[in-house]
Amino acid sequence: MELRIEPGDITEQSVDAIVNAANSTLLGGGGVDGAIHRRGGPEILAECRGLRETELADGLPAGRAVATTAGRLRARWVIHTVGPVYAKTIDKSETLASCYRESLRVAARLGAGSVAFPAISAGVYGWPMDDAARIAVQTCRAMAAEVGPDAGPVTSVVFVPFSDAAERAFREVLDGPPRPGR
Repeated sequence: MELRIEPGDITEQSVDAIVNAANSTLLGGGGVDGAIHRRGGPEILAECRGLRETELADGLPAGRAVATTAGRLRARWVIHTVGPVYAKTIDKSETLASCYRESLRVAARLGAGSVAFPAISAGVYGWPMDDAARIAVQTCRAMAAEVGPDAGPVTSVVFVPFSDAAERAFREVLDGPPRPGR
């Protein structure tokens, strides 16, 4: 599985599946969630409402993932996942890692070959960017090494950082710390 970084607007990615850092209601919100719903159009919201009326009546729990159409986006699917809110006193790292694992498992079941991720929980949920990037990259690398049906057809993961600081954090984890002269 190739892991790469493409800073910019996640809604512009030409991939099979875009991961949405959703809230548990699945009914849209701010940040990445709002941008995906606005650009993808009403089809995404309609499917999310359908999920809420059936299997997710209480909302999507943190660490889980579910897919809908991508509506008007270039992607075929949107994979919605709810990241944990950062807390200094409670280690929620496993829940954040689960967002990436479960999103890749959903992508594999869909037959998606390429997946774009935002920095889950690193916006309004307050997760420190360096740690969010570390968890994202390590979890995707671990999934790439996994053998079996959950590893599936995903051959490319694109991290789409939303700021220069986010890009630096992801590059440092993916490429290693900068060396003099580099």
